[in-house]
Amino acid sequence: MIVYLNGEFLPIEEAKISVLDRGFIYGDGVYELIPVYRRKSFRLPQHLTRLQHSLDGIRLTNPHTDAQWTSIVGEIIARQPYEDQGVYFQVTRGVAKRDHTFPKDVPATVFMMSNPLATPSADQIECGVAVVTAEDNRWRRCDLKTISLVGNVLMRQLAADAGGVETVMFRDGHLTEASASNVLIVKGGVIVAPPKDELILPGITYGATWEFAREAGIPFEIRPVPKEEALAADEMWLTSSTKEVLAITTVDGRPFAGGKPGPLFRKMHALFQARKPR
Repeated sequence: MIVYLNGEFLPIEEAKISVLDRGFIYGDGVYELIPVYRRKSFRLPQHLTRLQHSLDGIRLTNPHTDAQWTSIVGEIIARQPYEDQGVYFQVTRGVAKRDHTFPKDVPATVFMMSNPLATPSADQIECGVAVVTAEDNRWRRCDLKTISLVGNVLMRQLAADAGGVETVMFRDGHLTEASASNVLIVKGGVIVAPPKDELILPGITYGATWEFAREAGIPFEIRPVPKEEALAADEMWLTSSTKEVLAITTVDGRPFAGGKPGPLFRKMHALFQARKPR
């Protein structure tokens, strides 16, 4: 695998960073993951906008312009042997003596790699997936896509322990998101999504779903979603760059919404497939 590290493309075995990198010591950095279909990135400008939001949120200067990021992403895609990819990159505050205070005049560390894109299986699309639920006890800046992910890791492991794919979280009686996905519901033919505030990551696929629904004339509401409403919904979906749009059919070990993907999921899945780069 060829990766990118601080201006160089090199085999992953040769990519080295200092143990004093603040990403390693503090988790002091942000990241993005961009889906690539047939060697074409999907919604790259939106990912770069979110990257800037995350960098601003942790007070870290963006080391590249959008044009430079686009060029680097294009080069890393071209250097891989597979057509569909997931491009991961992260920016940390760089290498400095261990001190909580921001170091001065230290260049950021930029790392990028690309792996085969792992999208939902045919069985997951046809039958839906299982999730568990939990109280959202993470920090309150979930809108920043930081590499400090231990809260999400612990939530995701709850699902893995129960044989599920995700943990759907609630905070103060309202739906937030899942450990690595946004969560949307359907009620009475209307898609409903939690607001993009500091309690959820502003998902790129969440935004795409809103856009595709609007173009197709499907009602879409953005508002707080009480837990009781979410668990009594006609449909519930996961959305993310790797899951695309995926129906939830089992919640906490019990069938949900009839135990099969609903009609609006089928329609949204078809809309999403039609909009992928070809």
